[in-house]
Amino acid sequence: MASYMLSVGKEIAGNPGNLMSSVVPLLKLLCLSSIGLVLAHPKMKLIPRETFELLSKLVFALFLPCLIFTELGKSVTLENMREWWFIPVNVMISTAIGCILGYLVALICRPPPQFFRFTVVMTGFGNTGNLPIAIIGSVCHTNDHPFGQHCNTTGVAYVSFAQWVAVILVYTFVYHMLEPPEEFYEIVPEDGEIEREEISDATVPLLFEAEWPGMHHKETEHCKTPFIARIFRSMSGNVEYNSAELGRHEEEGLAEGGSPKSVRCLMEPKVVRKVRIVAERTPIQHILQPPTIASLLAIIVGMVPQLRSFLFQEDAPLSFFTDSLQIMAAAMVPSVMLVLGGLFAEGPVKSELGIRTTIGIIFTRLVLLPIVGIGVVALAGKLNIVVSGDKMFTFVLLLQYTTPSAILLGAMASLRGYGPKEASALLFWQHIFALFSLSIYVTVYFKLLNFV
Repeated sequence: MASYMLSVGKEIAGNPGNLMSSVVPLLKLLCLSSIGLVLAHPKMKLIPRETFELLSKLVFALFLPCLIFTELGKSVTLENMREWWFIPVNVMISTAIGCILGYLVALICRPPPQFFRFTVVMTGFGNTGNLPIAIIGSVCHTNDHPFGQHCNTTGVAYVSFAQWVAVILVYTFVYHMLEPPEEFYEIVPEDGEIEREEISDATVPLLFEAEWPGMHHKETEHCKTPFIARIFRSMSGNVEYNSAELGRHEEEGLAEGGSPKSVRCLMEPKVVRKVRIVAERTPIQHILQPPTIASLLAIIVGMVPQLRSFLFQEDAPLSFFTDSLQIMAAAMVPSVMLVLGGLFAEGPVKSELGIRTTIGIIFTRLVLLPIVGIGVVALAGKLNIVVSGDKMFTFVLLLQYTTPSAILLGAMASLRGYGPKEASALLFWQHIFALFSLSIYVTVYFKLLNFV
């Protein structure tokens, strides 16, 4: 692998055209982000922060769903879904490998103890939505891309087809992984009063708002507490407290309108009861966000030929409707890059994660994981899992290992009250260094695609 990468580097150095064809699309995205930075910079104040918040909400609720529905709906069919199965599976593989590497980073770099799980999560979960779509849109806007006539439609369809898996993982696994560590949680006496800080859009980092607008309105009673640790405390011997805790939560479930069936029978095993209560407190309902709903609708339409022809054929009765959605979808890439530029204008916040751990996460996420991804995708090709001859299919698989940490992780950290400042700072520096790592790896990927 090392000798092959060296030969690729020599060929790129000897052929500047290869370098330019892969770097120019990223330079376009950099220009868009720079415009957003200038517009949002505190010294310039050309556009207020509220405007960027509104723009991020439009991306989340309108532009991105329109893009997903129009591009995925016209591409997906029942036959295609049988061929595309490895795309969502690859998301789970890349996440699993990333978490393993994140665990090693936490062991080697030794972050503050309260940020051990934080380090694992921030290393393991990459951006599988907005950023890959922006990269594909920019790449397909060039004349010398290697992806054929339907470059953007195919690329967006592949990315959208995988996005729902990442969303499910974030709202289930990541939600509980980012639970505040119990040993560092400040316990307040029952008769004490807790002063709650008023949270508004202005106090939430713009980057988090870009991925989950109105996130602070989703807070629940237990989202900022070590809930699972308390429920499972009986595992370490404190049975009385845990039994009382279980009973209290079951009473809460009935008070909230739950049926007696939710309490189950008295003979239900304690472990099953604990797992059930944790599952009931998992915010699975937040999975049905506008982008996810657009993906599901597009898949349903694509699987039913009559609906597909009714919406996406050239002479379709509702072609005017899909054309309108495509017009709005065209605003997604520039809008999301402008919001990203607004993040750069805000700058990094103070972090307690430590320089060594920050560098370890950035290096692992942006340098080491893509190398592992090349090996995984190459193995998938040997096993005939990758669609033969489809360069965009391979490119999307490789991108899933190459992007910085998912922005939604920062929003989730803020929701849980577990390292929101550290997440904001880490995401800032990752996106800065991703400008260089993406340029290098996209160049390498373009070379590797010649063998697909």
